[in-house]
Amino acid sequence: MTSNPSPGMEIATLGGGCFWCLEAVFEQLRGVEKVVSGYCGGTTANPTYRDVCNGNTGHAEVVQVTFDPGVISFHEILEVFFAIHDPSTLNRQGADVGTQYRSAIFCHSPQQQQAAEKVIAELNAARIWDRPIVTQVVPAVEFHQAEEYHQGYYRGNPAQGYCQAVIAPKVAKLRKSFAAKLK
Repeated sequence: MTSNPSPGMEIATLGGGCFWCLEAVFEQLRGVEKVVSGYCGGTTANPTYRDVCNGNTGHAEVVQVTFDPGVISFHEILEVFFAIHDPSTLNRQGADVGTQYRSAIFCHSPQQQQAAEKVIAELNAARIWDRPIVTQVVPAVEFHQAEEYHQGYYRGNPAQGYCQAVIAPKVAKLRKSFAAKLK
């Protein structure tokens, strides 16, 4: 279930491939209070990682980012989001394939939806990718927190193969491109 943010805080729910990658990046940003890995957008009640990986639940792997909009705006959250994954590939990020790896923004307000649509239009006009952005922009629905062993995965397993091959380059890109926004 979507958590209630502390007063003055907002929530962004984002899917961009493996939630481990997104969590490792967003938890390093100034103004981010917490990042929780989970599942969103499907029809299966109380999904497990195994259920979601089978690709039959309709859920995407997502992170729920609680942030202080006085320190980092939703627009800035989206800038980072679009910089660390390929939003032009339908239902895949690299070797991860399936609807559970889709690019998605689950909007918590009409303002978030307008901001997301504006950023996507700007990025499409800039032709940063060879294909148009296919990121799904939809109203937020029930969020299901992933199992505890998924929380803080990169922090706890930095030497693991997937972490080195897939997550570490995204973290390096964040540090290079968004150094002024780091904690």
